[in-house]
Amino acid sequence: MAESTLQVSDLHAYYGKSHVLHGVRFDVRPGEIVALLGRNGSGRSTTAKAVMGMVDARGDVRFKGQPILGKKPFEIAHLGLGYVPESRDIFPKLTVHQNLLLGQKGSGRGSRWTFDDMYAMFPRLKEREHTEAGVMSGGEQQMLTLCRTLMGDPDLIIIDEPTEGLAPKIVELVGEYLKKLKERGISVLLIEQKLTIAMRISDRALVMGHGSIVFEGTPDQLRADAATRKEWLEV
Repeated sequence: MAESTLQVSDLHAYYGKSHVLHGVRFDVRPGEIVALLGRNGSGRSTTAKAVMGMVDARGDVRFKGQPILGKKPFEIAHLGLGYVPESRDIFPKLTVHQNLLLGQKGSGRGSRWTFDDMYAMFPRLKEREHTEAGVMSGGEQQMLTLCRTLMGDPDLIIIDEPTEGLAPKIVELVGEYLKKLKERGISVLLIEQKLTIAMRISDRALVMGHGSIVFEGTPDQLRADAATRKEWLEV
């Protein structure tokens, strides 16, 4: 079995005195899409932020074998770990092309991804190349955020709720995009509410409840486990 790209063991996280994550443990292997599922408040976004060094956490987090807990977010990003937050942090006054340019690390040479790749994947971004990002639709901004992260050539991307508020057609596009990442050997940790897309494109599914992992298995195993779905996922 290939060594995991991301290994998380006994991860605890805190907001002030509030203990949010309780010994979270999972891994993501090279070129694998892992869905992290659960209701709002279960600890999914906190897990992403803890891995990225954005909240107070303890435990063991390793990226490509290297311990990263305690490093600053920009240091973690430079190791090759991309993060697409739920908030779609685009630069609204900059154009699409300028936003993508900001995603590049250093000269951009040697990256798996070019501007042409981004525009081929999302022709809509090519049409809006010189448009200020702030005037675009939510779906277009989501595409831009994903592409800007890719321009940094990460080996693993953590994506938080990429389909939130998007039209069904755009949700399909995002799903296709994530499969393309996998084809290029990039690992994905997908935090998602929409079970249908997560179950369709993921290799494995994790379910969180009350700050712990309560299920780990294939999408088929989760489909067959009505009790887990009812207790931890269904609203």
